[in-house]
Amino acid sequence: MPDRIAIVTGTSSGIGAAVAGQLLQKGWQVVGIARRASVLRDPNFRQIGQDLSDVTEAIKVIERDVAPLLAERDWTRLGLVNNAAMAGDPRPMERLEPQELLRLYALNVVVPTWLMGFAVRHVRPNGSLRIVNVSTGAAVHPMPGLGAYGGSKAALRMAGMILGQELDSAERPVAAPLDAAVLSYEPGVVDTEMQTSARSHSPKDFPWVGMFVNFKRQGMLVRASVPAAEIIEFLERDRAPRFSEARLGG
Repeated sequence: MPDRIAIVTGTSSGIGAAVAGQLLQKGWQVVGIARRASVLRDPNFRQIGQDLSDVTEAIKVIERDVAPLLAERDWTRLGLVNNAAMAGDPRPMERLEPQELLRLYALNVVVPTWLMGFAVRHVRPNGSLRIVNVSTGAAVHPMPGLGAYGGSKAALRMAGMILGQELDSAERPVAAPLDAAVLSYEPGVVDTEMQTSARSHSPKDFPWVGMFVNFKRQGMLVRASVPAAEIIEFLERDRAPRFSEARLGG
């Protein structure tokens, strides 16, 4: 029976599917959360169909279906990979719609930030915790047209930093495990649906579109399995700082 369990969001395709598949190969129990069905079929994989942009329903489902799994066994390690995200339609800030912003921030910030706290609360007393927040260069470099996406990813990056500080605080309200670490990880230019979408927009709305087109033309896109392997290396790492950042190949 597996003694390590991971929660991975966005497991229907791309990096999330690759992470889940590789974890299963390494003997982990995996809980995948995605609004679309996964192609993975494994006795140690449980798929939860849920749109994480619906915050109220997502939290209810996770508390109902995931919390009991974490309590049923003395897991030696709990992993969390906050991978699910949406970029939205690139456009100048003056054309952003409030309802789209609400959905994007719900998926990119609200639920993953809440999931980090959920993981801290549910890790076993003698277990260890590893959290990976999949980030982007747009979280640290201002890119016109990506105000919503870049801003949301920057917020999640900061939330991870703050959790790292809280894990070291003697005054933290929740008894955190001694062996806990958070990684903000930039996967680079990965051949995913998000990359395809980025290449389809008008330069008027998204001045950076030419860069993304060139990534494809020059063969710079990497397969999702490559960053997935680096994410798993962190999840399985024995020693790690409370908070760290890394980029593909770094």
